[in-house]
Amino acid sequence: MIEFRIDRRSGVATYLQLVQQVKHALRLGMLEVGDRLPTAKEVVAATAVNPNTVLKAYRELEREGLVEPRPGLGTFVRRSLASAAAGPDSRLRRELEAWTSAAQAEGLTREDVEALVKAVIDAQY
Repeated sequence: MIEFRIDRRSGVATYLQLVQQVKHALRLGMLEVGDRLPTAKEVVAATAVNPNTVLKAYRELEREGLVEPRPGLGTFVRRSLASAAAGPDSRLRRELEAWTSAAQAEGLTREDVEALVKAVIDAQY
């Protein structure tokens, strides 16, 4: 099951952080079709956000066709965003892990790596 983390200093709306984290989990295969998302009550207990914020995030995910509510049962993943090329055993992931290890050995911080990766992504896409 997904564990949400809220960064109150990020400047990103809380409901969008929840949406982004679900999409991230779907892309990496951490959530699969049929998996149940935590209930709004569970998310509120874990993150201390307003229940309406959780419901807004889940409605957005439903609008995008990624999840579906099942009355009395919860909210379930309807569609995956996973790609085999980004899977846990993929060649690209292994290469990225090796690259980040080399970056760390060179003394780059997490923030340095994130900035560098973002710059390359922005240039490529």
